[in-house]
Amino acid sequence: MLYLWAKAHALLPMRVLYVFSDVLYFIVYRMVRYRRKVVRDNMLHAFPDKTESERRRMERKFYRHFADYIVETVKLAGISHRELLRRAKPNNPELVKSLFARGHTCILLLLGHYGNWEWLTGFTDSFGVELQIHQIYRPLAGKAFDRLFIFLRTRFKSFVMKKNDVVRHVIRLKQAGTPSLIVFIADQTPSRANIHYRTTFLNQDSAMFTGAERIATKLNLPVIFADVKQVGRGYYTVDFELVADRPREMPEFAITEKYARLMERCILRDPAYWLWTHRRWKHTR
Repeated sequence: MLYLWAKAHALLPMRVLYVFSDVLYFIVYRMVRYRRKVVRDNMLHAFPDKTESERRRMERKFYRHFADYIVETVKLAGISHRELLRRAKPNNPELVKSLFARGHTCILLLLGHYGNWEWLTGFTDSFGVELQIHQIYRPLAGKAFDRLFIFLRTRFKSFVMKKNDVVRHVIRLKQAGTPSLIVFIADQTPSRANIHYRTTFLNQDSAMFTGAERIATKLNLPVIFADVKQVGRGYYTVDFELVADRPREMPEFAITEKYARLMERCILRDPAYWLWTHRRWKHTR
């Protein structure tokens, strides 16, 4: 039933879906007040110099985008590949292509919960190279939603890998010589047992996820960052930036620190498009 609902939803044109999104915004923000306290606390600590009215405007803009993200993601169940690439496209795919041309078979792609990260799974044919996109995946608690999200994330020849299998999975891809982008959404909070590095991120002492750096260093894989911009409602562009070409030659945690600065720059440019509902700073010192 969930699958049929998603397919029916995805058949509607985007202009109709955005009418639903406006209604969903009112329900989520005004009626249910979904995680509003979490969002307000996060924004207060991230932007202590802004006035309360400025943070409220930012908060409302975030919830409007959050409603858009929901309908856009379900739209993946029926959107064509051509339409997806018209709405989400890379500005400089030649950076990725040049790294593969130099003999690399696996590239780590770092991004955050910004814009609509789900739509990037459609980039498989955007680089002039036949490649695979593999996204790190944490199974959802509900089996129905878990299966739905796997379907949405693998529609356009992309793959998901469970977080506990990442190292073995990437080693197999490298040994097979399969051109692959390994996608890490790295702005999450690591578990307390896996806190190895802290830095100041959005005005707060923050534990940083270091798994991508450890894998890049272990296998000497180049690392790039996806700078996502929303250029219109339902339209996104991505600029790729090189983070590390030779990870083994970089100081420890330099990749993680550079990611933190790039991700912070992205959020500060327009904070409303980051996922403020997650408890990013739940592990204090």
